[in-house]
Amino acid sequence: MADLTRLTAAELAAAVADGTASSVEVTEAHLARVEEVDEKVHAFLHVDREGALAQAKAVDQRRAAGERLGPLAGVPLALKDIFTTEGVPTTVGSKILEGWIPPYDATVTRRLKEAGVVILGKTNMDEFAMGSSTENSAYGPTGNPWDLTRIPGGSGGGSSASLASFQAPLAIGTDTGGSIRQPAAVTGTVGVKPTYGGVSRYGMVAFSSSLDQGGPCARTVLDAALLHEVIAGHDPLDSTSIDAPVPDVVAAARNGSVEGMRIGVVREFRGEGYQPGVVRRFDESVELLRELGAEVVEVSCPSFDLALAAYYLIAPSECSSNLARFDAMRYGLRIGDDGTRSAEEVTSLTREAGFGPEVKRRVMLGTYALSSGYYDAYYGSAQKVRTLVSRDFERAFADVDVLVSPTTPTTAFPIGERADDPMAMYRADLCTIPVNLAGNAAMSLPCGLADEDGLPVGLQIIAPAMADDRLYRVGSAVEAAFQARWGHPIIEEVPAL
Repeated sequence: MADLTRLTAAELAAAVADGTASSVEVTEAHLARVEEVDEKVHAFLHVDREGALAQAKAVDQRRAAGERLGPLAGVPLALKDIFTTEGVPTTVGSKILEGWIPPYDATVTRRLKEAGVVILGKTNMDEFAMGSSTENSAYGPTGNPWDLTRIPGGSGGGSSASLASFQAPLAIGTDTGGSIRQPAAVTGTVGVKPTYGGVSRYGMVAFSSSLDQGGPCARTVLDAALLHEVIAGHDPLDSTSIDAPVPDVVAAARNGSVEGMRIGVVREFRGEGYQPGVVRRFDESVELLRELGAEVVEVSCPSFDLALAAYYLIAPSECSSNLARFDAMRYGLRIGDDGTRSAEEVTSLTREAGFGPEVKRRVMLGTYALSSGYYDAYYGSAQKVRTLVSRDFERAFADVDVLVSPTTPTTAFPIGERADDPMAMYRADLCTIPVNLAGNAAMSLPCGLADEDGLPVGLQIIAPAMADDRLYRVGSAVEAAFQARWGHPIIEEVPAL
């Protein structure tokens, strides 16, 4: 049989279901791949070999008993280390939670297990999901499998790198300002930010509660749709969870077509700061959409130019509130508790030792923006911009079915290049942030390699809230057309590790 690590999740599930391969065989193949390459890539923070094989064995036993398996049963997955996992460490990429073993599963974790998905382990990430490169992890950076000296995106770079290095066929990420889509773009994989509230946040360690959203990561659009269907749906444990049917994303992925659709190109997402090779691949994608039967029009969303500044007031403000719970009193790291210091001193010493520079920067910025005398000028004004962004989307979607743009202005940059320049780092999310501010759904998928460096470029597709199926309809049509043109999936070009 073909190398099991090179098959899609859909192919692996079919092989397990018909007995061509057992889930244990599939899992062992991926664990062997992790052992072979992850010392170089550093996609994983924790590999749960024993737990993964036990889950795989349970799937095989269910099949042997004649039980009908779910569409992803027996397929391995890499889980971003921001979701709680009972009995398995959850660090959120931070020293402040080093060694913490949660007593419960996040809703996403539970749904994966119930679907028979095999969780290989927990992936590396920017600390508390704050970053665009995975360099902010307290446990060291992850390399991009296309070029290990470059970043795999962030904050979910471990998840994207696990896919691009064939260590896992599926992964879960979270997207607060682009942390699923930007890593997907720079690693040549597929990443989806569902509609806000479409996937439960229960058990997902909070960064910015009004922006955070978990979502699927994969190497194909269909695989992403199958995973989306598993993790989505209403959850009474999450007060922001949408109590409505999940759009039929799998049917949309299987029957992709843009014939008769009206697609808007966002005027504000190009110009200065955009790498020429990224712009060329995007322009080719737009032309391809026309060839496939879509009507393409230009759309202006002027408030998008203000979105980055608004985001970096709203997100830090919410994180300064959310991270206050890490007080050294209940769980996690505790420094200086020698019986002579007050609780306040212990908390201060612990946070000083446990939080990294980017987390401290955002907590301080958010605390300042929420402080007396500055709240209206900063946080209040940012929320007004957020309203303007939402209105721009509403006007655009009154005229078009979906919007398209580059996912990120550049390809993967070298590790360390932007480490001392926070503003340059923040601009990596220029095209993705407006979606989070408005709560819409969006996808990134590969659209070729940049001429300058031969690295992947991502095409972003944006849909209205609760129209996630449109992402998969357009994405699968574009993916099929590009693969027909290239003769293979782009991810097959990843240099051997």
